[in-house]
Amino acid sequence: MFNNITFILNKPQLSENIGACARAIKNFNFSKLVLINPKPSFPNDKIIATSVGAKEIIKKAKNYSDLKPALNNIDYLISTTSRFRNKNIKHIELKDLKKIDLTKKIAFLFGAEASGLSNKDISYSNYVLKIPCNPDFKSLNLSHSLIIVAHSIFDLLNQNNTKYKKSDKIEQASKKDIKSMVDLCINHLDEINFFKPSEKKPKMMQNLLSLFYRVDLSRKETRILSSVFASLAKKGRLTK
Repeated sequence: MFNNITFILNKPQLSENIGACARAIKNFNFSKLVLINPKPSFPNDKIIATSVGAKEIIKKAKNYSDLKPALNNIDYLISTTSRFRNKNIKHIELKDLKKIDLTKKIAFLFGAEASGLSNKDISYSNYVLKIPCNPDFKSLNLSHSLIIVAHSIFDLLNQNNTKYKKSDKIEQASKKDIKSMVDLCINHLDEINFFKPSEKKPKMMQNLLSLFYRVDLSRKETRILSSVFASLAKKGRLTK
């Protein structure tokens, strides 16, 4: 579905912003960049330099003189704007992107740095997207706007696929491993009369059990902690 997403820069004015947008597109695993009547020559050395490794995005980018033909293969156009538009178009926020059918061909339209998008540009849109920000300073840099949108879509496309897991080399501690460690800890604490007053001992032990069983320990970590408890107990006996 990453290939379904296109980012359109309408009349961008600065080479640095075009390059930064290309970099952001690649950062989040997208590949389609479209430019509409860019002010600087495209491509140029400054654009490629500021794309920092996203040269292929620049090479594959399409360049049109007008917006309309760029939309021929697009199912839904979402325009970004900092201003409310008095038009019969649904205004959405980033949180609403989860309701968009991302299996369709979606394009995000970004306006020029100085002037944004005109009402004519907005007229082609299915949705108008507003990025929440300081109401007294609403104008976002072009590349910043794009990276926020790209990250939001990246997150939606990956939320059911990205799984963070531990290294296969880490062996999970069993309940038996943890019990042995906890018993050792409690026995040594008993030796130094840690549980005082005695009537609070059951509650204190419950808290210790809760602490150690709640932490997601590896077998190696339980062995290390057991060694620490044994060493502290031995040191305590020698210094008495």
